[in-house]
Formats: sequence, structure tokens, C-alpha cells
Amino acid sequence: MPLQINLECAPGELHALVGPSGSGKTTTLRTIAGLRQCSAGKIECGSEIWFEKDEFATVDISLSAAQRSCGFLFQQYALFPHLTALENVAIPLQNSGLSTTERKRIAKEWLEKMGIAELADRPPHQLSGGQQQRAGLARALARQPKILLLDEPFSAIDTPTRQSLYKTLADLRKDLNIPILLVTHDLREANLLADRITVIDQGIGLQTAAPQTIFQKPRNSRVAQLVGINNMFHGVFDSGRLTWDGCEHVFSVADKGKIPSNSRVAWVIPQSGLSVHGNHSSSTVSAKVEKISSLGQIAVIQFRIENSENKVEWEASSAEVKRLQMVIGSQMHLEFDGSQIHIMPLRPINDPRRFQVSH
Repeated sequence: MPLQINLECAPGELHALVGPSGSGKTTTLRTIAGLRQCSAGKIECGSEIWFEKDEFATVDISLSAAQRSCGFLFQQYALFPHLTALENVAIPLQNSGLSTTERKRIAKEWLEKMGIAELADRPPHQLSGGQQQRAGLARALARQPKILLLDEPFSAIDTPTRQSLYKTLADLRKDLNIPILLVTHDLREANLLADRITVIDQGIGLQTAAPQTIFQKPRNSRVAQLVGINNMFHGVFDSGRLTWDGCEHVFSVADKGKIPSNSRVAWVIPQSGLSVHGNHSSSTVSAKVEKISSLGQIAVIQFRIENSENKVEWEASSAEVKRLQMVIGSQMHLEFDGSQIHIMPLRPINDPRRFQVSH
């Protein structure tokens, strides 16, 4: 798959790559690590150029995977089954020039940092999934790499173990001070751990931004779809007036001059921009409750806009649902904060304008 991605990750930063299966996330990590060749582009780590080649082949630099200082943790950890945890962690140090004693000492230190030093003599099949993941992470870091690449490392472990490993990774970041690239399909995980997120689709980097920006101000409708924004709709934007397809309501939205007049657009509204009332007013839109899903103390309510096929989701506390006396079939009145409505161009992935930013 050809890649069209421009990534930057600073020392100490955790940068998450998200996107659908087959979008190019793992391919990106393998390309950085030198496990996959590309025809043109540039990969630079610190002051070192690991790969550089232009379309005219006037520049041709390509370090092998062994020459690149990468720590790579694969999804299945890739521990050697016939070796102990200690021996697995010591493998990257074999060509370091260090003595066997020194290599074992360093490997033991990393197992201690991962909290599994007492398991040093166990083979992988005697370790739990979380313990194998810690051993794999220790091995990836044993030779003090200049970058850490994590390919869905938490996907195969249970939730309590995952939470523990999140904390381990957060603690490591403070000490390592190296770029960390994390591939994940879990948007909550990306939102929790990452300083920045890049959304990838069909090998193309669609948007790079802080998590809050990605989830509240996606660049276009495809990004909004990929990050699972539920309240996304279509309409026409014309000089500050936003009409809503299938609904008579017209919103007043700030015109920042980014989108031409009378343009078809997609638009989203964050939870903070949506409020629900029991009584009608000139600023509200009438809707009926179609579904209430309770998740502990939080409820997700689905409304259908009156005389429309549009559905809106709203999260609220169980106490708020009770206060509003909300049940299936109730008529409620939704208020949209126009200042929080984010409009986006409708652009397919192959549109050359897809890299332009709209706010």
C-alpha cells in the first residue's frame, strides 16, 4: 500500500495512529523501522537520516533495520518460546560488545522496571498475556532505542491488565524522553494516552491534531466518521446560516471565510453544545425519545427530530434523565449552541484538497 503521510513526533511525545483495518497504520511503523521499503520520502530521527529518496533518485539513503535504533513491540509480542524472559530481553544486546554478565544485568534491570523480575527464568508459555507484554516491552527498550514503536500492544489483554500497563507506559514516558508511536484501533485508548493523533485511511494521513481537536473539530466528514462521531449531519452553509437537511431549523454559525457560500457541508455538535429541555422555546428543536440506554450512572438517549429522519444522541446522568421525566416516546426540546457547531467540507479521500484545514 502506498503511503502519503507526514508525521512528526517529539521526544517524550506519544503520537497515536488510528484508522480502519488495512488503512496503513502498521505499514507506517514497519516503514519507519526499516522492515518495509518505500520508493520515495524521508525518515529522520534526531539528527540521523534513516531513509531519503526522491522521485528522481538523486538522493538515496537507506539504513537497514539493524542500523536503525528502534524499539518495536509487536501485537503478539514475538517472544522466543524456547528462551526465558531474561534471555528474550537480552537478545537485542548480543551485538553490543557487552559481556554476558553485563547483558544479563541490563535485562534484569528492565524486568525490574516492568515489575516482573521474579519471572526472569520463566519461558513465555508460563507468563500471562500481560506479563508477556511487559517482557516484550522490556526487550524493546533494552538497547535504549531512539524511538519506540508500539503496534496495538494492549489489544489482546483484559481491561484491568490494560489499565495497569497504561500506567506503566505513562511512567516510562517521563524517564525515556524519546518519541513513541502507538498504533491502536481503540479510540478511547488514543484519547487517553496520546498527545496527538493522526487519522489514517487507505494509506493517507487525513488529519493530525490533539485528541480534543480530532473529536470536536474533525477536518472533514471522513475523519468524523472514522473517529466515531455520532452527531454528524449534512446541510448547506451560506454566509453564517446553516440549514439542516431534513429539518426546517436554521442555525447561526460563525463564518470564518474557509468555506464558500452556498456550500454543501457536513457538521457536528459536541455533547457540550447540546442541551435538552422539557419546554419549547424559540431556540429549541422538538424531538421524541426513541431509545434510552443506561450505562451505570450514565444514560445515552437517542432522539428523533420531529418531522424528520434525523437522529441525535445525548449523554446525561441518570439523575438528569429522571429530572426531565424522560421515557420512551417523551417529547423533548433540544437546544444547539451554534458557537460549538463545527462545519466541514464534503471531500472524498482522493480529493487533492483533503489536506486543507477547515475550522
